[in-house]
Amino acid sequence: MPLLAVGINHKTAPVNVRERVAFSPDRLPDALRQLVALPAIEEAAILSTCNRTEVYCEVSEEGKAQVTEWLRTYHQLPREDFIPYLYVHPDRDAVRHILRVASGLDSLVLGEPQILGQIKDAYQKAGSAGTMGGLLGRLFQHTFSVAKKVRTDTAIGASAVSVAFASVSLARQIFGDLASQKALLVGAGETIELVARHLFENGIGNIIIANRTAERAHTLAQQFDGFAIALQEIPAHLADADIVISSTAAPLPILGKGMVERALRERKHRPMFMVDIAVPRDIEPEVAELEDIYLYTVDDLQEVIDEGRRSREEAAKQAEEIIDTQVEHFMEWLTSLQSVATIRAFRDNAERTAEEVLHQARRQLMAGKEPFEVLQWYAHTLNNKLLHEPTVRLRQAAVEGRQEILAAASELFQLENG
Repeated sequence: MPLLAVGINHKTAPVNVRERVAFSPDRLPDALRQLVALPAIEEAAILSTCNRTEVYCEVSEEGKAQVTEWLRTYHQLPREDFIPYLYVHPDRDAVRHILRVASGLDSLVLGEPQILGQIKDAYQKAGSAGTMGGLLGRLFQHTFSVAKKVRTDTAIGASAVSVAFASVSLARQIFGDLASQKALLVGAGETIELVARHLFENGIGNIIIANRTAERAHTLAQQFDGFAIALQEIPAHLADADIVISSTAAPLPILGKGMVERALRERKHRPMFMVDIAVPRDIEPEVAELEDIYLYTVDDLQEVIDEGRRSREEAAKQAEEIIDTQVEHFMEWLTSLQSVATIRAFRDNAERTAEEVLHQARRQLMAGKEPFEVLQWYAHTLNNKLLHEPTVRLRQAAVEGRQEILAAASELFQLENG
């Protein structure tokens, strides 16, 4: 079989190794072309993210060693700094691996959806570089279809497994459609960025980002069609916020009970959903005493996260069953390719033989022979030429006692032995 997957990921290699094996986007096209220039490599695609670098190839028998050595030398890594962290998946294992990766089963966060987009990007880049051929193209298209099926038929991505996801999930439970809601996010770190991304993907009406450093808040807000304010401007905007999620490193609370009470009066006591992800807290605990306030802390979210993780683990079992079936489907298609060359050669040989005999028949007609006589000669000669070699082989098989050849011929040509 010609498939090979070679790589490292967050499970096999620490970050200081992963970052040395990563491919920057601007170098990827040239790297792909270098790879397929190797004698044993027919086509190739490279998936490179913060958590994994993987090379998918169609290779000849000696290709495994070539791909591994190319990956090492391209990044100028000593063998001892590279080989121990490497995994190599041939053929069926390569198919299973990419299906699991695309379905989020091999991710740091079980079921995360971003990896599928990254695989699609790898597919497009290989196509643009001219290194994506028929075999890998079929594998990647099959992968996209299977990942979609896993998402549709299981709950692998439905449950919250991070504080960011849990926060937005709770907001949806309270407000339903978020399109008419406004969110105030306090802080501009990684967690708030993830919250903003989840809110944006769920169609939030508007996002305000408040941060101590205005430049960072402005940069983040631009990504999600929002706007930025300074921390001291929060009182002026708090009444407009239906959702408040805070995660800063401030030593003291940023949102006090009095500030929230004033905002509620301005809102005419329309409900406000608040999540305090920070430790120490950004929102005074007494805020939870106010009517029309739904305040959650990290500890509250942990219950949601634990339940979500259990749900995803159960969904992962269903996903593995889907993948088992889909691996077999792809391998059946791949195996069928092996017959194509044999069938083509068989038909080409028969056509050449028929053309040679036909040429001789035409000469006989031109020489004045009767057409019926020529037709009889043509049928007899073509029959003998087509059956001569198989007949010789079958007789030889009988002499050697190779009954499996005789049985295969009987099945192949649907013969009834008298």
